[in-house]
Amino acid sequence: MHLILYSKPGCHLCEGLQEKLAQVQPSIDLEVRDITTRSDWFDAYQYEIPVLVAVNEAGEMQILPRLSPRASLTQVEQMLQKYLQNG
Repeated sequence: MHLILYSKPGCHLCEGLQEKLAQVQPSIDLEVRDITTRSDWFDAYQYEIPVLVAVNEAGEMQILPRLSPRASLTQVEQMLQKYLQNG
């Protein structure tokens, strides 16, 4: 499973989530996309970031529920486990 994090420079919520995702065990395949580099990403996510998207082996994308900025690493891992098992 591949995850995409839509983010932008200076977004503290994005940076916090990215830091937690880097600590997830087992490690995940994470791609960070800067929404300021493409107008379609910016238009879609400018008011929503951070946006976390799971991409399955068939290339199907699913936006995962937004996590609280106060979510612990354990809560992040539990959410990922729940959604990635069903994906």
